[in-house]
This record gives sequence, C-alpha cells and structure tokens, in this order.
Amino acid sequence: MDSDRVIRLTEELQRLEHRLDQLVQRAARLEEENRVLRQSQEALNAERASLLEKNELARSRIEAMISRLKAMEQH
Repeated sequence: MDSDRVIRLTEELQRLEHRLDQLVQRAARLEEENRVLRQSQEALNAERASLLEKNELARSRIEAMISRLKAMEQH
C-alpha cells in the first residue's frame, strides 16, 4: 500500500468513527426523549381517567337534581 492510500483510509476511518459517535449520541438522546414522552403519556392518561370519573360523577348529580326538580313540579 502506498502512503497516500493509507492516509485516505485513515481519514475515512476517522470520519466513520466520528459519524458513529454522533449516531450513538443521537440514539441516547432519542431513548431519553422517548422515556420522557412515555412518562408524560402515562400522566396524561391518568389525568384523563380522573377527569372522566369526575365528569361522570357530575353527570349523575345533575341527573339526580333534574329528577328531584321534576318530582317537585308534580307535587
């Protein structure tokens, strides 16, 4: 192998190593972002379930009030 070819191969290897390092860092960032998003999704799902439960409770109370008002009208 001539020295120019060795130099080119060495430079190419360094570029590939740098690119691999970048990809590893990006993968780590994406994994962390994914973890945070999953936690956020879990919290939002829990909040949604709580709000649905509160909504159902309010609906039941309102329906009970309406029934009582109708009963009062009939008397």
